[in-house]
Amino acid sequence: MQLIFATHNKNKLKEVKSLVPDSIQLLSLDDINFDTEIEETAETIEGNALLKAKTIYEKTGINCFADDSGLLVDALNGAPGVYSARYAGEQKNNEDNMQKLLYELQNHANRNAHFKTVMALILDGKEYLFEGKIEGKIITEKLGTNGFGYDPIFIPDGYNETFAQLDSETKNTISHRARALQKMLEFLVTSSVLRTPPSKEE
Repeated sequence: MQLIFATHNKNKLKEVKSLVPDSIQLLSLDDINFDTEIEETAETIEGNALLKAKTIYEKTGINCFADDSGLLVDALNGAPGVYSARYAGEQKNNEDNMQKLLYELQNHANRNAHFKTVMALILDGKEYLFEGKIEGKIITEKLGTNGFGYDPIFIPDGYNETFAQLDSETKNTISHRARALQKMLEFLVTSSVLRTPPSKEE
């Protein structure tokens, strides 16, 4: 099946491509020459994911999905949350975002946080939402060079390394995005979309 992933983000695309089966022909926004910026104007992570998916489905008529993610920090009452990508401003700079978060947390003993991803799937005009979460904590300095976003300052529960220190295979297995994607793929399988048709001999 052909499925558009509504993103220009090459890091996200690489992460998702490593997880989807060969039965899915995954297309990005670059593949369909869609270069218009989709404004993330919703007030929730779910709303932004759905907004992006609906925009692309209405434009192309092709089944598609979009994701939106956020880092929710307990001591900051869930901030940066839906504003994670632009926490330090509309320039959406990862370094600026991390520095602002570390500054906001400098006097807090509670470093607990979780990443949350919501994937919005538009399949034959119907809308479906799938959520993935991973708990962890924010450390006081950046460690690691892999990943993107807040990965260098987030250590997932059960691990001693940040997302940016873990190898991509490990991260792609446990991440919030991987968990949301797995739920979506399981749905596609159980709804017969990805099932292999029986051979003529059967």
